[in-house]
Amino acid sequence: MKKWKFTGETKQWGKTTLRRIVAVRHFGVISPGELGGWIEKESNLSHSGTAWVFEEAEVMGGVRIAGNAEVFGPVHIDGSGGVKISGNIWVSGNRKEA
Repeated sequence: MKKWKFTGETKQWGKTTLRRIVAVRHFGVISPGELGGWIEKESNLSHSGTAWVFEEAEVMGGVRIAGNAEVFGPVHIDGSGGVKISGNIWVSGNRKEA
């Protein structure tokens, strides 16, 4: 069962289109209707576990957020070679503009 969907809202990071997510069911501390951050494609964020991309965080490329991982903005994670962030981890920081 999916826990989030794309809102239809987009923004550009260089030549890459990022899309905002919204929760469609309750999981962890997230409630249905809660806006998330920005991801490039569905494979960037797992539908299982409590993994979530918050606020203005941006995830793209081969990055996979899974398990109980939480990504808080403003941070930009780009994994050209494929990166998996999972388990009980919390990622935050400041991003540089594209």
